[in-house]
Amino acid sequence: MTRSFNNLPIDQNGHLFTDKQTVSGINYGGRLIHSLSAAARCAVCSVWADGRIVEGTFLACPTPCPYPNGITTTIDLNVPSGEIVVADDLRPIYNGFGDEDYNTSLGQHQVIEAFAAQGCAFGPVGNTCPGLYRTGPDTYVIASPRYDEEKGDVVLPDGWTWLAGIVTDLFAYSIADYVDFVTKGGSTKDGDISIVEVGAGTYRFAHHTGEQEFDRDAEGDVIFADIERIVRKGVQK
Repeated sequence: MTRSFNNLPIDQNGHLFTDKQTVSGINYGGRLIHSLSAAARCAVCSVWADGRIVEGTFLACPTPCPYPNGITTTIDLNVPSGEIVVADDLRPIYNGFGDEDYNTSLGQHQVIEAFAAQGCAFGPVGNTCPGLYRTGPDTYVIASPRYDEEKGDVVLPDGWTWLAGIVTDLFAYSIADYVDFVTKGGSTKDGDISIVEVGAGTYRFAHHTGEQEFDRDAEGDVIFADIERIVRKGVQK
């Protein structure tokens, strides 16, 4: 039996299949052909949509998303040399790409963790060309500050100091300990790589692009990652 349905409210069950509030489609022999398309996957956890109508509501997936608020990815980077290399792409020295679905928040989370296991703080940022900024004695951000159209330049918040720009040919940032990078065969003459002195210790990166409310096109300062030195030269703060 074929039956059309129009503008039903949608229950995404914590997933992110669409930004629509309603859907329309056809119930064809028990299979729902809907505006999410048969190939719709959750942008967070990558599960396939499996739509059905339940009490007048389109239930996009019977299984709830395990990450209804998105994912904040936190990793630690050891910097024993006190210097870091900053770039968009530090491959092939560090490469965390595998079989993950990189188009989803979960896949990006897995890639970030894989890079971290090799000694590289990595994070997707899109085609934004952000920068590394110092925000305090032991705090930093990867961010795109607010752009003032009248001044034709960015406007830094109080206390921010620019340290390095990141050309995002890879649509990402990559940061590693300078000595570790060179010891493994890296060269600072290859590509757009900056060397920044930050002080020896362990740095914690909290990457935000997988969070549900993150908007890289938002007005004002867009912070892709917060960075804090949590250990100084092997001594816990």
